[in-house]
Amino acid sequence: MPIVIPEPYGMSVPDAAVIGVVGVKGSGKGALLQAILQSNAQTRLVSLGDPLNFSPVPVLALDGALACQDPLVKARAAISIERSRRNGSTVFLVSHDEQLLERVADEIWWMNDGQIVAKGDPREVLAKYRDFVAMRMSEWGRSLTEPLDLSSRRGTGAAEILSLDALDFAGVPSGVVKSSEDVTIRTVIRFRDAIEQPVIGIMIRTRIGFEVYGTNTQLEGLSFEPRAAGSTIQVDFKFPCDLCPGDYTVTAACHDPDGTPHDWLDDAISFSVVDSRYTAGVANLHMQVFSTLLPDDR
Repeated sequence: MPIVIPEPYGMSVPDAAVIGVVGVKGSGKGALLQAILQSNAQTRLVSLGDPLNFSPVPVLALDGALACQDPLVKARAAISIERSRRNGSTVFLVSHDEQLLERVADEIWWMNDGQIVAKGDPREVLAKYRDFVAMRMSEWGRSLTEPLDLSSRRGTGAAEILSLDALDFAGVPSGVVKSSEDVTIRTVIRFRDAIEQPVIGIMIRTRIGFEVYGTNTQLEGLSFEPRAAGSTIQVDFKFPCDLCPGDYTVTAACHDPDGTPHDWLDDAISFSVVDSRYTAGVANLHMQVFSTLLPDDR
């Protein structure tokens, strides 16, 4: 007999299914489980910290019950969940462990603002959910403020870097940006002395100092008229952020064409890159993979 979840959800769930439930804090996962508990008397709710109990029951609701368990307990629990499903139980698994959800869940329900915004194939729904989380992270990054790190400043002092920011796709300073979206590194420089041919450059590094990419206005074909003492200039370096998820730093410099530095700030700011899926390495190549069946070699 299908399990019926009352309004505002208004849906039925078939017997012998494992339903993974995901959502950020406050998305309504707890309210959904309470609705299941109240409308189905034969429901066992196991919450975080409760003893794990996989004895036969028509409906089993695991509300973060595996969050603090070690890998051995989780592996045993995955087998127990599958055995429960085979024995006819419907299991609701609220978890942030996507690997576990992909292993045991028949479908995923994504909760947001008290509603089920997507449900279906675990791979498809989890991909949508990860993209949502990445966007929320990018928005949160706008609240991060970081002063320039001046600990490695060097140069003649003929110019001064006043500010250095990473701007997200909307042109807002952010400490977190999304992979593949446009990012702008913006620097503002004041010239203390008159300079004939200023060159402005940046370098992006990983958190362990690996140089990812560097360029400057001279290499990009942008030249400036001689700058008078007291003048200020803003330079924007815009690029598609085809970087893998991770933490990066930005070095900025103003120097002469021969490399003599007026002001040079190594690793002056940092930013993080997030994405909807894990990618190894540094460069996000947006790989497409194809397969072809070849005739047997007999």
